[in-house]
Amino acid sequence: MADDRDRYPFQPRLGRIRSRGDAAARTHVRRVLAAVGRINPRRFGAAPKSGFSGTRIGRGAGAGHVAAWRGPPRGLRGRRVVVKFHIANLAGGGGGGGAAAARLHVAYIQREGVDRDGDPGKLYGPETDAADGKAFLKRCEGDRHQFPIIVSAEDGAELTDLKAYVRQVMARMETDLDTRLDWVAVDHYDTEHPHTHIVLRGKDDRGRDLIIARDYIAHGMRAQAGEILTEELGLRTDLEIEQAMRAEVAKERLTFLDREILRETDAGVFDGRGTAEPGFARFKQTLKLGRLEKLERLGLAEALEPGRWRIDPALETTLRALGRRGDIIKTMQADLAGKGLNRPARGFAIFDGADRLAKPLVGRVAARGISDELRNRFYVVLDGVDGRTHYVELGAVADPADVRDGAVVEIRAAGTGVKPADRTIAAVAEREGGVYSDDAHQRFDKTARTEFRRAHVRRLEALRRSNLVARRPDGSWQVPEDYLARVERHEARRAARAPVQLETLSHLGLADMAGADGATWLDRVLTQDGAGTLAEAGFGAEARAALAARRAWLVREGLARDDQGETLYARGLLKTLQKRELNRVGDEMASALGKAHVIPGPGERVDGVYNRPVRLASGKYALIERGKSFSLVPWRDVLERSRGKTVSGVVRGATISWELGRQKGRGIS
Repeated sequence: MADDRDRYPFQPRLGRIRSRGDAAARTHVRRVLAAVGRINPRRFGAAPKSGFSGTRIGRGAGAGHVAAWRGPPRGLRGRRVVVKFHIANLAGGGGGGGAAAARLHVAYIQREGVDRDGDPGKLYGPETDAADGKAFLKRCEGDRHQFPIIVSAEDGAELTDLKAYVRQVMARMETDLDTRLDWVAVDHYDTEHPHTHIVLRGKDDRGRDLIIARDYIAHGMRAQAGEILTEELGLRTDLEIEQAMRAEVAKERLTFLDREILRETDAGVFDGRGTAEPGFARFKQTLKLGRLEKLERLGLAEALEPGRWRIDPALETTLRALGRRGDIIKTMQADLAGKGLNRPARGFAIFDGADRLAKPLVGRVAARGISDELRNRFYVVLDGVDGRTHYVELGAVADPADVRDGAVVEIRAAGTGVKPADRTIAAVAEREGGVYSDDAHQRFDKTARTEFRRAHVRRLEALRRSNLVARRPDGSWQVPEDYLARVERHEARRAARAPVQLETLSHLGLADMAGADGATWLDRVLTQDGAGTLAEAGFGAEARAALAARRAWLVREGLARDDQGETLYARGLLKTLQKRELNRVGDEMASALGKAHVIPGPGERVDGVYNRPVRLASGKYALIERGKSFSLVPWRDVLERSRGKTVSGVVRGATISWELGRQKGRGIS
């Protein structure tokens, strides 16, 4: 009898009314209730005393667990939805960087050309088709974080009302998280699959930080979105499933069939010699064998004997890379076609920002876009002077206006690791008990010049904004013992955000540069005899023609002359052109501002309020205003943190050493 009870604990048995049965049954019930309590302790009593898991922290932990156990909704017949979930930190990035990124993202999702009719995206919310983006951002002020989300239904084109679907998903999410949600969204129709960008505020209905369980982020929302889509469109038919799986056989990317093959691979060998049951299993086995033949042509599988294959250990990594390359090439072709540029695909190249030995690229921005819509990561398609067309991942861009279509830029891999200045700072601080100062640097290296020491202070100021070092009231710097290790980690994170360094050589296009009254990129190429680096095709050929036109303009202006087939340029040509442009633009701005234009000389101080950048043919300048005058001086990115604030600096050659965020004592940045 005891054996029967162990084997069938839920079998009904005679007994007294309200009897809970034997001890074994009671123990089993307690175990079930404890497991349910661990899934979602808010709904099923107090949290358990043991078995803690970080996945249970936050709202929606139960729904996420259920989704993880259940897997894809209704198996292969369920409709699939891709959900990309990001946590954006609004409190970080000093100087309001997090809030600025939030504004940029809300503006980006409403950009031109994403609506069904090619119009700008229209922001909507839970109860309105015309949400107020400024009001939403105002509510987000002071929030610690928010959640940019992308919902892309595989069969989203079949939905008659995408807004209604998104509202259903968010309503289901409110139920799972047990709180009202504050969000805005925009539907995009500019890709193969219509998708929706959602910006979810990081506060619950009580004004507390909205913390969502990791398992809900990973599984819960996607499962709910798939269930709702399946309820709306119905289960997938056999024909839809077969067509989708047949299409995967020839794809050069990681597919469902590849994952099945990898799961069934033992010791690097896939054995498909067994006979599958008639029906869908046999159909799927046939597709796997066809897929293996494709993988063999790609060099990722090797036939050992009929039905047995050796699988390349790098199959998944390689297929992911192939899929990404295919997506990039499609992006390049679409971007170039949209700009009316005809470039051969054999000349396409992908710049690897991780390759620190890669040669710098110079070229024209043919197209630009967003490579990561959640994190606002940019890319450019560069029409290179080498005659090739390059795709470059830029990562985060401080000022997207610097990356204009037609601008000439130079791109190089971002430097990573500890810099020589960091090692010097660490060595000085070690001798001085963890403190770096200008005087200590002089004692450490009596040959170090003032400007060289200032460069080290500028490095410390940059690291201070990332909380790696601290500036003391007397102007010296507190340097931690593990300074070099911290810097190395900081540089690795920075390179991940921005894998390349971009320098704008000219904001003007070639046609505008040919007759510009300023020191242009074409002038630098001419005076440095750089025409030999220009290819005979593509942008290189166009640049050669523009150089000829620029050379003729310089001759007409008396800034160059022909001497027996050789062009001789006036001494100090670049400085002359730069001065001419600054004088002209300065006079124009003086009339508009009602202030005098002052050009500071070498060694003079520049004091005033940094207003904005000004882009000229000679480069990017900063507008510094004071009482009754203003100056245009070379711009540096460090100024953007002080826009609208008072800045001070000293002219040193072609640059300015800025003194920002000064406290008592020295603090040059």
